[in-house]
Amino acid sequence: MDIKKIKETCLYVQDLVATKDYYHNKLGFKVIGEVEGRHVFFRVGASVLLCFDPEASKESKNLPPHFGYGQMHLAFEVAKEKYEPWKQKIKGLGIAIEQEFDWGGGFLSFYFRDPDQHLLEVVMEGMWERGKEV
Repeated sequence: MDIKKIKETCLYVQDLVATKDYYHNKLGFKVIGEVEGRHVFFRVGASVLLCFDPEASKESKNLPPHFGYGQMHLAFEVAKEKYEPWKQKIKGLGIAIEQEFDWGGGFLSFYFRDPDQHLLEVVMEGMWERGKEV
């Protein structure tokens, strides 16, 4: 079995309206699915970001129930030449950058939070293809 990639990533959020505003209106991700009070889904490059209300998805009848709580982490990969513009965009939105990290080999990333305090990261493309574990 050859898995090509992780297609979907899921976050559990407390306020779907604030989540939609943040990821769609601020970060610019396209909304591709939405059920009021249950979820909002976004296209992020070739991937999908699923944001669920944990109480609603815990009671799911059509699909297996799932839920979670706490601060999760995910990273968005950008081309090296888009890294600085993304950093400036985040700063320009008034979103605090918690840390920038130099991974060596010319690869950088920076960390910031969404409304639910999930830790988000923007990382330069190619970091994990270097053949060296970090």
